[in-house]
Amino acid sequence: MGVTVALLTRDLRVHDNPVLAGADRIVPLYVLDPTLAGLSANRLRFLHQSLADLRESLRRLGGDLVIREGDPVAETMRLARETGADRVAVAGDVTGYARRRERRLRDECERERTELRVTPGVTVLSPGAVRPGGGGESYRVFSPYFRAWSAAAWRSPVATPQRITLPDGVATGSLPKIPDGESPHAAEGGETIGRRRLSGWLRQIEGYEGAHDDMPADGTSRLSPYLRWGCVSPLAVAEAARSRGAEAFVRQLCWRDFYYQVAHAFPKLSTEPMRPAGDQGWRYDDDAREHWQDGLTGVPIVDAGMRQLRAEGWMHNRARLITAAFLTKHLGLDWRIGVEWFFRWLLDGDVPNNSGNWQWVAGTGNDTRPYRRFNPIRQALRFDPEGVYVRRYVPELKGIDGAAVHQPWRLADPVRRGLDYPGPLESHRDEAVWLRP
Repeated sequence: MGVTVALLTRDLRVHDNPVLAGADRIVPLYVLDPTLAGLSANRLRFLHQSLADLRESLRRLGGDLVIREGDPVAETMRLARETGADRVAVAGDVTGYARRRERRLRDECERERTELRVTPGVTVLSPGAVRPGGGGESYRVFSPYFRAWSAAAWRSPVATPQRITLPDGVATGSLPKIPDGESPHAAEGGETIGRRRLSGWLRQIEGYEGAHDDMPADGTSRLSPYLRWGCVSPLAVAEAARSRGAEAFVRQLCWRDFYYQVAHAFPKLSTEPMRPAGDQGWRYDDDAREHWQDGLTGVPIVDAGMRQLRAEGWMHNRARLITAAFLTKHLGLDWRIGVEWFFRWLLDGDVPNNSGNWQWVAGTGNDTRPYRRFNPIRQALRFDPEGVYVRRYVPELKGIDGAAVHQPWRLADPVRRGLDYPGPLESHRDEAVWLRP
């Protein structure tokens, strides 16, 4: 009977998980990699919660989750030798780190005469499944990619294993202690909660197109952390949304796949511009950077988004666009500052989507209109017309009614009204352009 060591990375689930299929005996393995441990306290907490949930799910199937710590390639091969495994399975991924890990794993498997099986599962369509005409490696514009992605055949979902049997004598190891994160109101990780959230979301998904930009209503799925860690299957989410005719939501899932194929073709997405002509003229102002990070820019819609990020480890999709545009297009600060700050706090922070979206906003990436600018006040009046979202996250302004909350500096006497809130940061650009609604 064959034995497969299933190296789990960002596929922390038992449903529709190709890594757990295709073998008589599966040894599910997660390796705590010290290289990745210090990137984000929020994501580390979410990861450890997800591992605890996954272990419980595997135990209900008769198996267990093997925990090791160290270099993932070395620990995988060590476990393969201990169990007499003839195969190693891992989900394909796109970051430079993941691809180096896969290459090293392939080399070691060849040396040990062990089969390596690289499976799909991190995206709906694997990067390279659809390619532009003319021999290009990846699509650089979303619309043609969406057409090709929508027309492509998706893989069939993998059935949840009925039973998982570990070889005798495998030491499973201890789960890591769940650490404290930095965000007090962050979502809890795990497949169980992710599946529950998905079920609840599908009951209201028909209203997504009209509600996803409504900042007070928060009419979004909040599934992104569960997709990032593979607690829910991207394919299962896309199929469920498509079956309900929720094309606007399906399109957002396609954006996720789009940036994965971009990152596969451009592995330095977090540090180097895709469009070098747009990567010029940045200024470096520590005071402006810190005010933006702390949610003290004096522009309420920006500050609300930045404070939501710290409180929840998540930010509304429209607020992400507004805060990123403010940093790059109004303060003129380098987009890489934003990449690093979001990556520290976001539960769903990953290289393809975080870096890809920052480059899009900054005009260095895939935006077909790289010089576009977003007026934060107009955005606020359109998507938070009564100021409900702002007052939720900026309590200093809770006494201001209606749309006036978006421009508190225009009140007749802000000091007399008791506002402990700064005026807007000065920009090196034409301030009147973005302060005028």
